[in-house]
Amino acid sequence: MRGSRLIVWVAVVSVGFALGGARAESGLKVYISADLEGVAGAVTPEQLGPDGFEYSRFREFMTAEVLAAIEGAREAGATEILVSDSHGNGQNLLLERFPEEITIIRSWPRPLMMMEGIDASFDAAVFIGYHAATTNPAGVRAHTLSSARLAAVELNGKPMSEAGLNAVLAGHFGVPVVMISGDDVTVEETKRLLGRVEGAAVKRAISFHSAATMTPQAAQNLIREKVKAGLDSLDQFEPYVVAPPIHLDVTFKNYRPAELLAYLPIVERTTAHSIRFTGEDMVEIFRFLEFMLSYRADLEP
Repeated sequence: MRGSRLIVWVAVVSVGFALGGARAESGLKVYISADLEGVAGAVTPEQLGPDGFEYSRFREFMTAEVLAAIEGAREAGATEILVSDSHGNGQNLLLERFPEEITIIRSWPRPLMMMEGIDASFDAAVFIGYHAATTNPAGVRAHTLSSARLAAVELNGKPMSEAGLNAVLAGHFGVPVVMISGDDVTVEETKRLLGRVEGAAVKRAISFHSAATMTPQAAQNLIREKVKAGLDSLDQFEPYVVAPPIHLDVTFKNYRPAELLAYLPIVERTTAHSIRFTGEDMVEIFRFLEFMLSYRADLEP
């Protein structure tokens, strides 16, 4: 999640591993998308952005959890990995900590947001440091895409978290989500939506700004185990697919964004605070979301 701006994203792509048969010959590509709100110990803005007194420490913890996911993928036989830094400004991960063969996606804008670079060549997706949806009454820092601006995001009438949106985009390319980490509310919410998914609940949500948390090392160990377990049983997972046309409904906390977006002929204003955009596929949906959340008339250069 991007906090008040946009949702943030870490994607580990192209993890090749041998599962046997044809997969052993072609290797396995894995896409890992990472956020920060779901990292062990993260509970308030003090950990989530450069102005927070604990942010520098939590960049370390976020980096360590992604590295643990990479280790788990490698233990399962992965050979190629892409990481997408998807929290806040998209510049959180400590690049020098990563193996030299890893590619990291940073900053914004990017058309596929937290899932930039995903395509049909990937075998699996992994979500690290995620959080619950803005419509969920529980969960640490629960929001979808923007905690400051959005009150609800739905696809074909179903409320969506960032994990849900990203899973549907992965499903568009035939890629299943095999593992997610975050608080217990996030893990359960994602299991209800996707069905089979390995979950690493690294903290128990008490309130929006409070949790009972694992220590960083314990959380990293759990993440490594769950990523390996998911990839070891990859054939048991199915992509989460939403058939087109896809209706995206967004409810803003203020009325003005809905009013102005409705000036576009492709957007319908459904309530004082809500709009609908209909896309032929999830790529169209994501490009619209990125435009909606990022465009300003004073953008420069």
